Amino acid sequence: MDVILLERIHRLGALGDTVRVRDGYARNYLLPTGRALRANDANRAKFESQKAQLVARNEERRSEAQGLGETLDGKSFTIVRSAGETGQLYGSVSARDLADILKAEGFDVSRNAVELNQPIKAIGIHKVTIVLHAEVSITINVNVARSAEEAERQARGETLTSAAAIYGVDEDEYADEDEGAEETEAGENTAEAQV
Repeated sequence: MDVILLERIHRLGALGDTVRVRDGYARNYLLPTGRALRANDANRAKFESQKAQLVARNEERRSEAQGLGETLDGKSFTIVRSAGETGQLYGSVSARDLADILKAEGFDVSRNAVELNQPIKAIGIHKVTIVLHAEVSITINVNVARSAEEAERQARGETLTSAAAIYGVDEDEYADEDEGAEETEAGENTAEAQV
């Protein structure tokens, strides 16, 4: 279906562009939310008569998004979740979870604005892109940990998912064992080649 965009839409087009989209996307999202009109002569004339208002509305939304982006850009948020000893979460952190946390902190961000290609499934500090407007995107840091103390340690730069951090063992001890194993295998291969 061909539609006329009434606002700039990320990865689709700019205000006034006529684009071809799937019928379901147009009927279920673009048309009901007022982001597009069906592309026909009557709607083209309607768009041209309202173009100045639409441009002004788009500028207003962009300036609001920039204001929110300036306060939100680079901020860190902590999420406490249950995880195994290797750092693998028992559940996951989804875009909805992130939107809920942002709303709890007082930022009006919809779930659709959170660009998360796949859910977060491991502890650590993750960078997440938030698209506040088609022309305004920011990055936040999400610190996923098993406890508040662990989140503070991760924020200081400690790695908590290695065997050394989990079991309290010196990492050099593991490195020495790995080198010894490689030398033994190399020696066995040389002995086999000589026979």
